Amino acid sequence: MIRASAPLIEAACAGDERALSQLLSVCQPDLKRFARRTCANSEDAEDAVQVALWQLHRKIGTLGTVAAFATWLFRIVERECYRIFRRSSSGDSLSEPMSAELAAPQIPTDLRLDLTKAIAALPEAYRVALVLRDVEELTAPEVAASLGVSVEAVKSRLHRARAMVRESLMNGGYWNQDGESDAPPR
Repeated sequence: MIRASAPLIEAACAGDERALSQLLSVCQPDLKRFARRTCANSEDAEDAVQVALWQLHRKIGTLGTVAAFATWLFRIVERECYRIFRRSSSGDSLSEPMSAELAAPQIPTDLRLDLTKAIAALPEAYRVALVLRDVEELTAPEVAASLGVSVEAVKSRLHRARAMVRESLMNGGYWNQDGESDAPPR
């Protein structure tokens, strides 16, 4: 369990750099202990802790409730350990043709811009839920804890947000009602 006090976490969430620095120092030993139990070796554990501390530094302001802090941070370490494990168990390097096959298809710039605009146009409650779940890849319970709402509320907000984004993109001519692309090839 992380031994950080609620006032320290609140101050860091509010943007106090000294509190954030102190919070990073307080959390590091507990995260290292957890990572050593979760990761395959000590090097991977160190990498996972560094990623978690970096995420803490970058995203502490998005934390909804102080009560969710420890769960949020340990989940980052756990995910990173799993990601490192998957990467190492699948082989250290991919052949050039194989990596080209696995590369994500390039999304046209216009579609990316329209998607960004559609997300930005969402009401704040829907936008925050969508970004935490689909961009930050938090689980629905993690999003619920972060926002201080029920899991059902998160799922409802996600459903509505995705429907609004889909509608916006359909109105922009990317897909017709049958789900086929209407947009000209780019």
